[in-house]
Amino acid sequence: MKNRWSLKGKKALVTGATKGIGAAIVQELTALGAEVLLVARNETDIKQAIETYQNQGFSVTGIATDVSDRESYQRIIDHLTSTWNKLDIFVNNVGTSIRKPSANYNFSEYDHIMNTNLRSAFELSRLLYPFLKRSEQGNVVYISSVAGQTHIKTGAVYGMTKSAIIQLTRNLAAEWAADNIRVNAVAPWYIQTPLVETVLSKPEYLAEVLSRTPMKKIGEPEDVSAAVAFFCMPASAYTTGQTISVDGGFLINGF
Repeated sequence: MKNRWSLKGKKALVTGATKGIGAAIVQELTALGAEVLLVARNETDIKQAIETYQNQGFSVTGIATDVSDRESYQRIIDHLTSTWNKLDIFVNNVGTSIRKPSANYNFSEYDHIMNTNLRSAFELSRLLYPFLKRSEQGNVVYISSVAGQTHIKTGAVYGMTKSAIIQLTRNLAAEWAADNIRVNAVAPWYIQTPLVETVLSKPEYLAEVLSRTPMKKIGEPEDVSAAVAFFCMPASAYTTGQTISVDGGFLINGF
């Protein structure tokens, strides 16, 4: 029973791992005993994060690569292969958005959002499958969004990707259950991160957001990382194919 709420000895890979929600997830997993492989675009950020965690006594490594580029997938797999022979946890956190009316998107903007948010999630999951299977207790956690469950003002393409992530969660949960791999998702509402600073700095918009949020506050990255950690723990061993909305009650109201 004492190990039901621990990740000691677990090996985890987290994308978008150096800022915002991703950084909070890494902090949560390492504090619970996991070894973590950080993936993010900026090499300086990766090096600083690794140094910080290692100085705190945590076991981390990292690779700087952009998952919107399909050539990054093999770099990640090669690095993982040279580091571990199995993977217990894959957290697909990376994501981006371009806020504009649907009619104003161009092909490159559409491709960038789809490649970053959706293609990377599917392709990395597919490539990491053998490592997760070898774990015999693998866990995949996708960071989706309430934008995948209802309309919010993030742009249609972002919402499309996050909705698809939720369906990917269901499909893989059913497909991979026989391999003892659980697949779940977390769908945040507004969380206090650099990604949303610009929009939440507008008093009128912030007031509108809070008016539709029963708890009347913006979430913190740690609110999301706690839900991620739960999905990765033995305590949730009978839970798969689920999406938890970390939203202060927002979906009760909608926008």
